[in-house]
Amino acid sequence: MNPAPALPRAAAPPLPPISPTTDPVETLTTPPFSAEREARRQARYQEVGQRPGTLNVRPDALKPRMLLLSYTDETYSETEYTDRFDDLVAYLRDHPEQKHWIDVRGYGDLPLMERLMEEFGLHPLQMEDVLGDYQRAKVEVFDDNRLFLVSRMTEFTPDLTINDDQLSIFTGPNYVLTFQDDYEDCLDVLRNRFRGNFSQLRRKSSGYLAYALTDVVLDHYYPTMAAIGDYIEELEERIFDTSHERRLLNRILRIKKDVVRFRRLVYPERDKMSEILRLPDEVVPEDLKAYYRDAYDHAIQALDLAESYRDNISSLADLFLSDQSNRMNEVMKVLTIISSIFIPLSFVVGLYGMNFQHEDSHGHLLPLNMPELYSPFGYPILLVVLTAIVAGQVYYFWRKGWLSSD
Repeated sequence: MNPAPALPRAAAPPLPPISPTTDPVETLTTPPFSAEREARRQARYQEVGQRPGTLNVRPDALKPRMLLLSYTDETYSETEYTDRFDDLVAYLRDHPEQKHWIDVRGYGDLPLMERLMEEFGLHPLQMEDVLGDYQRAKVEVFDDNRLFLVSRMTEFTPDLTINDDQLSIFTGPNYVLTFQDDYEDCLDVLRNRFRGNFSQLRRKSSGYLAYALTDVVLDHYYPTMAAIGDYIEELEERIFDTSHERRLLNRILRIKKDVVRFRRLVYPERDKMSEILRLPDEVVPEDLKAYYRDAYDHAIQALDLAESYRDNISSLADLFLSDQSNRMNEVMKVLTIISSIFIPLSFVVGLYGMNFQHEDSHGHLLPLNMPELYSPFGYPILLVVLTAIVAGQVYYFWRKGWLSSD
């Protein structure tokens, strides 16, 4: 069968916007990835001892949406084939002269996932990694020198936590197949580059598209790290604010945990790039390796920043505890000075509060039993003595530097 002519971009139906899974009002206060969802993502939803390669879909998985982006040097089209898998396959077979990006978002249809696996010749173990949705970044080579790449997309959410999502990439002779479990991602910048009339992506091979997807994920680490850096600076300023909130330490420890987790996400990306650079030229051509070397540099920079932020957060926690200790020492110093001033006063007042008789039962005077209590000037004299004691103590503390706030 002769291949049909490529569809011009104007003839292709426009790609409908993908709506967020949450209510628009809730998106103002709720991040797109909640902590509960992230915990569910890590769950495997499979029983212990299942046969390797058994596919499982989470009960809350989204309905799959299949988006096809087809292009040549001169033409470009993008179409959604949700619920039309046969039409998608027919278009791919009828247009072998084009290059294609098949973007599958959502896993909530196990029969469709099995058909995709069969149609594109994916190994069940690889498909299990896709649906498991919590694989570390890696690269695998399978039949006909095709690649299976896993990357992790990240974002710093409005509730000041780091969340991530898995992007699975399969390469073919004239296509790239991607899987992700959410409708929202960080790849719109790449789609916009395709829509440009002079995009380099159109002129490159499908292998270059796989690199571009990985590079966009790596580049998206930097806005995440910039947000982390800004938040760390804000926390540092709050430490020296006398009116800082009591739960500041909890915030520091939480962002420290997120930074450690972010480092755990970036570290495999560096190893993945290093492994790609060691692949033979028939798998990854030398001209593509130049781009992957640049991506490797980006991964190294991201890892260095993650290490730096981890050290900064550790120092921030120590600084907070040190500041709290200094504040406590200041309080204790004030209380100690006040106590030191009142201890001799309390002694004198307590001494003269003893009830010794001035006369015995026979009317004889007892001159040693506090005769000053009966002096007409006893009370003023005692006040002068007490004042002199206080003044002497304050002068002594001042000479020692204990009253200084420095």
